[in-house]
Amino acid sequence: MRLATSLLLAAATLAAPFAHAVDPRLGDAYKFKHSGWTYVHLSGTPEQIGYQHGYLLAHEIEDNVHVYAVEGVHKYDKQWSFFREAGRTVLWPHIEPEYQAELKGIGEGLKAAGSKLDVWDVVALNGQEELTGYYLPMLNAQQGKPNPPAAVAPGKCSAFIATGSATKDGKIVIAHSNWSSYAEGERWNYVFDIVPTKGYRFLMDGSAGMITSQDDFGVNAAGIMITETTLPMAAGFDVNGIPEFERSRKAMQYADSIDTYAAIMRAGNNGGYANSWLIGDRKTNEIAYLELGLHHTPLLKKTDGYFVSSNFAANPDLVRDDTPGFDPNNAESSMNARHIRAEEFMKQNYGKLDTTLAEAYLSDHYDTYEHKVDAGKRSLCGHEDTSPIGEKVWDNPPHSPSGAVTGKVMDSDMAAKLSFIARSGHPCGEDFHAAPFLAAHPEFSWQKPILNDMIAGPWTAFTSSEKSPTATIAQR
Repeated sequence: MRLATSLLLAAATLAAPFAHAVDPRLGDAYKFKHSGWTYVHLSGTPEQIGYQHGYLLAHEIEDNVHVYAVEGVHKYDKQWSFFREAGRTVLWPHIEPEYQAELKGIGEGLKAAGSKLDVWDVVALNGQEELTGYYLPMLNAQQGKPNPPAAVAPGKCSAFIATGSATKDGKIVIAHSNWSSYAEGERWNYVFDIVPTKGYRFLMDGSAGMITSQDDFGVNAAGIMITETTLPMAAGFDVNGIPEFERSRKAMQYADSIDTYAAIMRAGNNGGYANSWLIGDRKTNEIAYLELGLHHTPLLKKTDGYFVSSNFAANPDLVRDDTPGFDPNNAESSMNARHIRAEEFMKQNYGKLDTTLAEAYLSDHYDTYEHKVDAGKRSLCGHEDTSPIGEKVWDNPPHSPSGAVTGKVMDSDMAAKLSFIARSGHPCGEDFHAAPFLAAHPEFSWQKPILNDMIAGPWTAFTSSEKSPTATIAQR
């Protein structure tokens, strides 16, 4: 049941305030918990936004770094120190001063809160997607080393965007579910309301310590609505390019049109975290599909119809040069089965699409390969932990604890208010319990220190400027 009650009237869960004086850099920043999410308001200069982020979420950032450090050893055969150094030497030199300042600010906020993490931990955290699946394979190839099976471009997320005759009111509807490991995804439950001194205010989902959404769902005050899903089997990385996490943040903050958004994402493209971007402009009702490979970046636009995305590479040139090995005809694979189901859902509901149907899309369990309802690796609402065969394309073993971990939907009217509806946990509402899973699947016992229960919350409306009645800048 959707919980659309204003967060202003909700009871917030807040930590006790520090006794010492409040640092003026905290400004009007605050956070509170609601319906499985942590809402975080940040504002000011890059340094201030970063400091607020690091200070308010210090414990959560430490927890997030711990997750990726544990995964780094077991999945990529790399200690956390490798990612810190790669962040410092590979990514940092190509980050613009504005975002360097914000990343440094997070480090300073962490230090002020008593954390031992520093800016290089923060850069490594932000760069995880592109360092593990793009830079590391390239580096191993250069050094003649075997590449860990998991060090490949990931397959994540199910999404659509529609407009015109495809939707109930003729305006834009957009939907997205984040797919990740449950250890990562159970922590990918933040709503960031950010008011920068330059650029547009924006509302996005995200994860503690990251300056961009990274699973990418959000809206800015210029009416740009965005989401994405990962391009499968993408290969190639340009060490002289701009990190993807900076470009996606910059586009969210500064784009005022589809073309501007695409231009920012294309400029300095390093090939890292290659995605299919779904972009909408509520001012014009136009939608777009940007496939951002390293060598090819085709952009399609329309004012009537829809685009679906499920880690399916579409452009023939991009498939040939940027996603080698991707077979669009392999109906058994997760991305192709979900692509088929997404098209079926759009056709079945054409002309009726709204946020309620968008929630149903993200919650769908039909498996087009098995021709039955089966919550597993091939359903739009992914439950890879139930799959006895795993997903070979991104090397997930059988019963991998991973799949859809959040759902978000939005229409043009909500975008005008900087608002969206979100559910933490599986979009279908099913819960995941770690203890019985680990007992049944001891091969994943290495995840015990990081794998938590993932309890689905209700569908909940979030809006910029939401406040808890008791939130103050001194509270963490």
